[in-house]
Amino acid sequence: MKAARLRQQLKPWMLPISMVCGVVFHGYIHHIAFLTPYLIFVMLLITFCRIDPRHIRVDGLSARLLCVQLFVALGLYLALREVNPVLAQGAFICVFCPTATAAPVVTGMLGGSVPRLVSYSLISNVTVAVTAPLAFTMMGSGDVGFLSTAGTIGAKVAPLILLPLVVAIAMRRVTPKAHRMLSEHQGISFYVWAVSLLIVVGNSVSFIMKEPSDAAWTIIWLALLSGATCVFQFITGRLIGRMMGDKISGAQGLGQKNTVLAIWMAMTYLNPLSSVAPAAYVAWQNTINSWQLYRHQRKIDAGSETEPTESSKR
Repeated sequence: MKAARLRQQLKPWMLPISMVCGVVFHGYIHHIAFLTPYLIFVMLLITFCRIDPRHIRVDGLSARLLCVQLFVALGLYLALREVNPVLAQGAFICVFCPTATAAPVVTGMLGGSVPRLVSYSLISNVTVAVTAPLAFTMMGSGDVGFLSTAGTIGAKVAPLILLPLVVAIAMRRVTPKAHRMLSEHQGISFYVWAVSLLIVVGNSVSFIMKEPSDAAWTIIWLALLSGATCVFQFITGRLIGRMMGDKISGAQGLGQKNTVLAIWMAMTYLNPLSSVAPAAYVAWQNTINSWQLYRHQRKIDAGSETEPTESSKR
């Protein structure tokens, strides 16, 4: 009982601990960086095992979130490109980037609809795979081929998003006992995600430290702009979600981003310095997630403390 209580109290602090460890030990992270896709696969497989495929559908929430993801990203780029092209690309990629593969995990922990979030995550990632080549060509990367880029991005997205879902559905039919075991141990996915976060933060810190000193002010502005877009997306997603009856899924769907994919896209097809924005987004979004998990856990604790006893009900 005490061990379970300790885990519940420690959980809201796991994300900050992971980020701090990533910063402190960034010089050694490259030795375990290859584990990231495998960790994400395991994490999502456990999460998807709690989902009934019949509940996955496209609804008004997904459509509204997708409009914000695409049109706000384009608007920010057009508004900032004359001021500073690197800042414009950084802001664009922070909004355009699809929903994080870990978003369903946090959504479930906060009490949101996991199937609803999974539905939007799939739509978000597929849309990015289709529209990214056009967006990068618009930004001046004329050598980017539509089919090759869509195929490359799709090859990165599909194993992380679609394959765990397919395996979970297959397990439901072929090995129902193993499927039920995973569905009953959802807490494991959170700790797998914490290790993944440590690796991503460590790699991001290593990249930023290799940048020349004359880029310091650009890096600072990219980090601040990243924070502004992060807060904007969480708030906007929450407002849209409230209108559609699920503020948690709305906030996580729009605010929690696949920063690993975003950093790769920025370094590959945009000015590599613009990747600082999604790298900083890692810290911003997980700070918000930590705060949300902390508040959620406090509400649970307060509810259990104030729950009336049988004698008080009489």
